[in-house]
Amino acid sequence: MAMRSYPDAIYTLLEQAWEAKLEEEYEEAMALLQTIILEEPACLEAYEELADVYLHLRELDKAEKAITRALQLDPRSANAHYLRGFLYSLESNWEASVTELEQADKATPNHPEILRCLGWSLYNAQRRAQGISVLERSVEMFPENIDAASDLGVCYMNSGEFTKAEEVFERVLELDSDSPHARECLKFVRQMKKLLDGGEGADAS
Repeated sequence: MAMRSYPDAIYTLLEQAWEAKLEEEYEEAMALLQTIILEEPACLEAYEELADVYLHLRELDKAEKAITRALQLDPRSANAHYLRGFLYSLESNWEASVTELEQADKATPNHPEILRCLGWSLYNAQRRAQGISVLERSVEMFPENIDAASDLGVCYMNSGEFTKAEEVFERVLELDSDSPHARECLKFVRQMKKLLDGGEGADAS
């Protein structure tokens, strides 16, 4: 969905806040976003960005308040529903997370991060086949998305599909050879395959 129309100064502040967030300068980002809200109280994007900063800081109550305000401004906001779905996943409130992420996916179909989080929440909500299917679709559509591939590998691993998990973690390491998580997971699935096959397996290099 296109950004709403604001004065040029607001766009400048939004860009500065976004850049500060990317650089993990969260206090600076919050100060810029608060300035925007004072000048433009109906700035949806400022509340969404503020919620994202609070989520990075794991200040979930503050994130929830910012998301609530964003959804008051636009009840159909895909980003706000995504942020709330992600927040619920941090709280292991999986069914509520799925509900929010499905709304986000309906508003903005085939967004890689929405699909990744939706697949993960579905899996953890014990809708495992559906969760894996969504993650598979995400990885198929966006093969360079390391986070989605890693989540898919973990779901395969936890479901005992070790051959599929091995293939996924090998792919992740092709994309990011320094990933300690993928390396440890690959080592584990190879050990499990070795035990189940009763033969010799290779260790992760």
